[in-house]
Amino acid sequence: MKPLLSNNRSFLILTIVFQIIFFSNFYAQEFVFGDALPDAPELAKRGIYAVGVRSDVFIHKNQIDVLNSKDGIDPIYDRDLKVEIWYPASLKEGEQEMVDYEQVMGSSNDPKRPLIPFTFKGRAARDAAPITDQGQFPLIVVSHGYLGSRLLLTYLTENLASKGYIVVAIDHKESTFQDAQGFHSTLLNRPKDILFVLNQMAIKGEKGSASFLSGIVNADNSSIIGYSMGGYGVLNVGGAGYSAALAKFFGGMAGGSKSIESLTMNHPDHIAMFDSRIKAIVAFAPWGMERGIWDAEGLKGLKIPTFLIAGSLDDISGYEKGIKAIYQGATNADRYLLTYENARHNVAPNPPAPETLAPGLHFDEYYRYAEPSWDERRLNNINQHFVTAFLGILIKGEDYSKYLDINENSNESTWPGFLPRSSTGMELLHANKQ
Repeated sequence: MKPLLSNNRSFLILTIVFQIIFFSNFYAQEFVFGDALPDAPELAKRGIYAVGVRSDVFIHKNQIDVLNSKDGIDPIYDRDLKVEIWYPASLKEGEQEMVDYEQVMGSSNDPKRPLIPFTFKGRAARDAAPITDQGQFPLIVVSHGYLGSRLLLTYLTENLASKGYIVVAIDHKESTFQDAQGFHSTLLNRPKDILFVLNQMAIKGEKGSASFLSGIVNADNSSIIGYSMGGYGVLNVGGAGYSAALAKFFGGMAGGSKSIESLTMNHPDHIAMFDSRIKAIVAFAPWGMERGIWDAEGLKGLKIPTFLIAGSLDDISGYEKGIKAIYQGATNADRYLLTYENARHNVAPNPPAPETLAPGLHFDEYYRYAEPSWDERRLNNINQHFVTAFLGILIKGEDYSKYLDINENSNESTWPGFLPRSSTGMELLHANKQ
């Protein structure tokens, strides 16, 4: 029989070896945008489905070319909209959920910020086969900010696809890093692009279509998500008509064009836009209220359940007179407002890519993504959690009410779904429609 000391020494050596192997493997794993941090809330984790991703281009024909309007005359052009589509996938043996997304930093309309290509990784399999034996999946349409791209929220789009949604994100023509042009194009086209893409996805999802989406898209059970100018767009699609003040402002900057009047409150064209297929709206830091884009009458047009997400120090969209005022004024909608205390405007996008840290770059390449008081990865996980809960209830009929029926102040007690001591610095308001 060996001495006890020898047994203890052997056990200690084995323990040390195990720890070295475990932590070597742990730290060798590459962090990918959207991965769950150790303190991620419960619903941030990925769902049961493998995720595939494909690119496509939709052509919206015969649209008003407001950038070239003159003397009230609006020429016509075709809008080519590149989209990225994430979906539940059936992977072949050896096929991996790992993709390189191609992105650029900079701005095409700012000579001080030249376009610089970079790539970042995502957890999806490029061009993988979709799952076709489980019926249809609900549809989500995602709209980015100005400037932005369809790849700005991959942490969320991939996560939702893993939970049984088909998610399509739009490159809004003349509003991306690569092709930024006059702001009046963004003002006019955001709602139009969103509805057009929803309709295109519905067509491609019909049984018998030539698309890989044939038979698997349930567009009758859709939701729309927007960030900043995307938030401006999804709220209008949801019924919040723009104000007469916007129409006047727009006409002055768009060569006398009156085309945006079709999106104002009580205009017949805007009333006809209402789409009963849309069951829920998520709006991150929606722009416009502080600038007079909506008034009390326009906000009353919003009747679809809406989840607003904001930073209390948002200096782009505004908070008290901006996003919170939207929450207070949309009295005909069941609505939530999640506020990150001391956050500014960037409560929605991916974290800054390593390339944005390169010396000599314009500071805005980093601050396009970063928040001064919050870890962006942490924001991403919390967004995944609450968006999953909100859409799960409204779109999938999941019993997630315990994650939303909570005390307003997260500092008072730990919110359900959060680890002890981890739900600090947030507020969640809820108001039922009148």
